[in-house]
Amino acid sequence: MLGLGAWDMMIVLVIAVLLFGKRLPEVARSLGKGVTEFRKGVRGIEDEFTRTEYSPSPSTSSATSRATSYEEREEPTAPRFVPPPADAPAGDATASKESAEAEKATT
Repeated sequence: MLGLGAWDMMIVLVIAVLLFGKRLPEVARSLGKGVTEFRKGVRGIEDEFTRTEYSPSPSTSSATSRATSYEEREEPTAPRFVPPPADAPAGDATASKESAEAEKATT
């Protein structure tokens, strides 16, 4: 147990008696309760992990909710960039309206 020998345990016991004296049973009782609560908490966490590990979740169990193969996946697309016509000047408002109308017509 923790690599402590008999003499080491005796020294720890003597120090505990000197420090706590008459309150030693109360301290030992509260320490025991704390260790018990800690073990219950660890056991609860372990049980929760095993339940989630062995029970299928609703999102992974249905094959219809997500694509199953690489070929069935949709590729994300970005909007297509249509550059303004080269013959129109940069500050011309009618040219920008025409290019916007042309863009709407192609989509």
